[in-house]
Amino acid sequence: MKRDKRNLVDVLKAELEFLEKGGYRHTSPFSAWPPLIFEDSPSCLNFYTPDRPSPCTECVLIDLVPLEQQNAKIPCRHIPLNEAGETLDNVYRWATAEETETIVGNWLKATIRKLEGADAEEGSASTAAA
Repeated sequence: MKRDKRNLVDVLKAELEFLEKGGYRHTSPFSAWPPLIFEDSPSCLNFYTPDRPSPCTECVLIDLVPLEQQNAKIPCRHIPLNEAGETLDNVYRWATAEETETIVGNWLKATIRKLEGADAEEGSASTAAA
């Protein structure tokens, strides 16, 4: 199986930029429905490919999906977005598009900070060991 070689932090930063620039406020050329977070953005391996040739399990975002949801049809909808464990799958059921974007934006910012902090700690640990 081919694995997505993109850097997770870079993908999340690009997703945040896409979100903040209003990328989800435009309609998808392949759907009559409003754009879906992750699925209808450049973060998705299948962006602009309606036949979805790449399995979601190859995407770098799969690392953020709980193991029990990694084989779901759309695994990125099951990434926990807050301490209560809410996911896009949950949020889509009750939040407006604006509320959803706010929740995801906050999650992206917090996750990027967390991952960058972990990278900095690993870098300082490997420097100290050398």
